[in-house]
Amino acid sequence: MIHIYCGDGKGKTTAAMGLALRCIGHGGKVLVMQFLKDGTSGEIGALKTLGAELLPAYPDIKFSFKMTDGEKRRAAEFYANALGEIQAKAGDFDMVILDEILHAVNLGFIPLESLLSFLENKPEGLEVAMTGREPKAELMETADYITEMKKTKHPFDKGVKARKMVEF
Repeated sequence: MIHIYCGDGKGKTTAAMGLALRCIGHGGKVLVMQFLKDGTSGEIGALKTLGAELLPAYPDIKFSFKMTDGEKRRAAEFYANALGEIQAKAGDFDMVILDEILHAVNLGFIPLESLLSFLENKPEGLEVAMTGREPKAELMETADYITEMKKTKHPFDKGVKARKMVEF
């Protein structure tokens, strides 16, 4: 089935990685790709230790509004290749986690049509979890689960930066 964890609240990645942990705990194989992240958050090392396969993060990631047009093109090319690799490998896994792919689609780094094609043609029995903000209507129609995290209060609003072991 297809899962979406979205919204402006904390916990989207945490929920998806928890799903991966549950799958691994039952002997399943998990493939993880983080979009728009540098691949250094705490869950990455833990999942790798437990046997998940992690595709490499984009090496020169920065906020999209700080990227030149050339940097945006290179990032889009990297992510398109990554989605192709995910499609090619998907049959070897029980679960695929596409962390922040919804935002990558919104920024134009992943064409919506490419992601929809992957989801519509995924191997039978493959669980796919996607995270990010503002999922496109077409993705919401395709999803079996949609969980929205709503921020009511967050320390960031008081100027507290992301904390190791909690937010990353």
